Amino acid sequence: MKNLKLKAARAAMDLSQQALADRVGVSRQTIVAIEKGDYNPTINLCRQICRALGKTLDELFWEEEYDD
Repeated sequence: MKNLKLKAARAAMDLSQQALADRVGVSRQTIVAIEKGDYNPTINLCRQICRALGKTLDELFWEEEYDD
């Protein structure tokens, strides 16, 4: 599942994928993969991303459950 919350938070801070990657010490491809939903980051990486964007884990990584 795509992580549109991460993408929106990054864009709101006017950060490129590369700039966020530099802040958290990963490659740009890692940020791309997380945003596309192709990679599930470790909890430590999630926490680093949250700190870099000033968000909580719930705000960026919690999946809403929907009733079918």
